[in-house]
Amino acid sequence: MQTGNLPAGVPKPNETLGYGIIRWAQKFIVQPDGDTAGESWKFTPEQLRFVLWFYAINPDGTWKYSAATLRRAKGWGKTPLLAALAIVEFLGPCRFSHWDAFGLPVGKPVPLPVVQVGATALDQTEQTMDMIRGMLSESPAEAVYGLDIGKMVVQFKSGKPGSIKPKATAGRTNEGNRPTFCLMDEVHHWVGSNGGPDFYQTLKRNIEKTTKAGSRWVCTTNAYNPNEDSVAQIIHESEMVAQGYWLYDCLEGSIALEDIRDADAVRAALKEAYGDASWADIDGLTRTILFDRTTPDSTYCRFFFNQIAESSDGWMSKSEWDACFDEDDPIKPGDQIAVGFDGSIRGDSTGLVGVRLRDAKLFILGVWERPENAPDDWEVDVLAVEAAVAETFRHYRVEWFYADPPYWQENIGRWAIEHGEDYVFEFWTNKPTRMVQAVERFRTAAMVGDLRHDGDHRLTRHVLNAVTREVPQGLLITKDSPRSKRKIDLAVCAVLALEARADAIADGRMQIRRSRVVGW
Repeated sequence: MQTGNLPAGVPKPNETLGYGIIRWAQKFIVQPDGDTAGESWKFTPEQLRFVLWFYAINPDGTWKYSAATLRRAKGWGKTPLLAALAIVEFLGPCRFSHWDAFGLPVGKPVPLPVVQVGATALDQTEQTMDMIRGMLSESPAEAVYGLDIGKMVVQFKSGKPGSIKPKATAGRTNEGNRPTFCLMDEVHHWVGSNGGPDFYQTLKRNIEKTTKAGSRWVCTTNAYNPNEDSVAQIIHESEMVAQGYWLYDCLEGSIALEDIRDADAVRAALKEAYGDASWADIDGLTRTILFDRTTPDSTYCRFFFNQIAESSDGWMSKSEWDACFDEDDPIKPGDQIAVGFDGSIRGDSTGLVGVRLRDAKLFILGVWERPENAPDDWEVDVLAVEAAVAETFRHYRVEWFYADPPYWQENIGRWAIEHGEDYVFEFWTNKPTRMVQAVERFRTAAMVGDLRHDGDHRLTRHVLNAVTREVPQGLLITKDSPRSKRKIDLAVCAVLALEARADAIADGRMQIRRSRVVGW
């Protein structure tokens, strides 16, 4: 099942440089390994389709897509395709030149090709670089273009400028580069703990310096864990993908988690996820999934079915949370709402979440998170929080406001004086009995369909970041580790907001029409 934005079919010959690029690759590149090693390189039909759309052009010769992501199952063949594109961008006719007499686009090489293979550590680039060397060694390209194929760099023997080389995270030393093309492999592993998101932004900024000349990037990924805030997730949730500016090719296997022990369902989903990757051992993978109990099912879903899945200790699954999404009937000024507030000063995020009384629809009123590159003395802008609280009371009919007091007791006391002591209340989240009950009520509401949200990705991220921790009173939600950068504060705000709604309704602050039931 194609779940990306890859168009159906293939573009017409006058709509892409891809046909010429495919012919060039088959002429100059060789198969790097296997039984056909040394023979002319051949793309699979699915790879051909990706190449044709990635090199699609507009009527003025500019790119249809400014970047691309290839999300496929583990072992599908992402790295060989990436290596082939690196060579094409280094040597091939990969930029628009002109239209020929038949109205077909003609490509030309990049004058000064700087191709970078990005990863969070140099050893992670080895597989792609090995594949590139294998495709070029003893190939027609090596002789025709006069290549010096080294272990870490591919360049011209003549000294002509241009290269293919790996690039790893190294702080600010990567700023200022001007790559003409960048490969980012396995970006589901690019997470905050290894500097992946910062590195991605640096590479992206460097590429954007020369986008007018046609510079772009391509990344590959397996399905990501939504608890990790990886680059794969950042890209997938980007408006550039949603609006169709970035190409996103994703083939998923259709299977529900409860069917993962059904042999026929597993085999069918694997065939769907692997498409025309004839080398994939479908029978072997089926046996592994059915009988290996050492690996969580969520891992199989991500790596073999290419489905986004969270770790098994997550508080809320993505499918459960997505089922609560409601884009209809947006929140409006004047609506009756309840509010949850969870505040910090330095370490954690500070958030303000509202919920409409009549339908339990959650929405964000404010969030203050420490930026990735913020100095050590960064603090929450208290005045901005104060302004957001005041704005909330001005724009909505706030019936109940629950706030977690630590660090903010003086502020909460003032809010109670300004807006009414029977509207603003403290809610100590460190009191386990009360918090356990609130967390359970929230999850139950989500499961039975009594909860809604407007799809805000920040609230979604915090909810999916939350994991459960068992205490004598029951289950609490917490971060996956004390020093984790994956915040859950908006999830806590949402729990408090829903509790505030329940207490507001119980206090009679909203007239609830009930159908009259007559018994006989």
